[in-house]
Amino acid sequence: MDFSRSHGVPVREGDRTLAQKTDLGAALATDVESCSVEPPKLKLVFITEEDPIYVIEFFRVFLSEYSRDELEICGITAGQAFHENIVHTLRRMTAFYGLWGVLHQGLRFVSARVRGDTIKALAKADGLPILSTQSVNDPRFLQYLRSKQLDLIVSVAAPEIFAAELLSLPRLGCINIHSGKLPNYRGMMPTFWQMLRGEKRITITVHKMARKLDAGDLLATESFRLRTADSLDRVIKSTKRQGARLLLRVLHDLRTNQARPLPLDLAHGAYFSFPKRSDVREFRKRGHRLL
Repeated sequence: MDFSRSHGVPVREGDRTLAQKTDLGAALATDVESCSVEPPKLKLVFITEEDPIYVIEFFRVFLSEYSRDELEICGITAGQAFHENIVHTLRRMTAFYGLWGVLHQGLRFVSARVRGDTIKALAKADGLPILSTQSVNDPRFLQYLRSKQLDLIVSVAAPEIFAAELLSLPRLGCINIHSGKLPNYRGMMPTFWQMLRGEKRITITVHKMARKLDAGDLLATESFRLRTADSLDRVIKSTKRQGARLLLRVLHDLRTNQARPLPLDLAHGAYFSFPKRSDVREFRKRGHRLL
């Protein structure tokens, strides 16, 4: 007769197989637990524009919902919209919105800035570094990013085209949130063009960035239904909020090695530039409004 050392209970020879199985099961469970190592945090930087009307909606959602255990945000750079002279921006916006529309948007912009309701303020409140640079392609800025050993750079309405060195700098490359179905709506103002062309649903896309604009591999999409007579203002805000949650899912998949990028077939796509006044007239004829 043998004795169990752990419990002091006699175990007959015929019961030894059960005891051995129990010990083996416990050992295997320990091995499995030791092998399921938690993936390290993703280290990332956001490149965006200081837009306190629309893009800020993305960061309101993202910064309130992301997991500090999964992501390490090493900084945010929020540049000037369109990366152009303010006079050129005013001309562009006046042609699009009209004089009263520009005044309305201008008052919203100034009011938000006076209240301190900005992307930089949100980042500071979350304890995130604010990165200042004249250009995201500046060698000094690139050197700083390189020192952080980033996994990822995320573009959210980035106001500047990324050069090849920036695109290749992070371990997993750069990704972008695009408020349009790709490759059908590459280019500027994809929300406007989807509404103008009679789409029933607005699609949001997260994709890898490549030298060619809006041409990198697709990582995830999500869509929501448009109203028959809708507001561009409402829809853009919705794309920013839903885009934030879509990005959270993509980042989780990238961190856990579950992402499955799909190449885009650019032969069946289209590229759009900033809308003209004639496009805005057609937009309104469809029953939609800008504001």
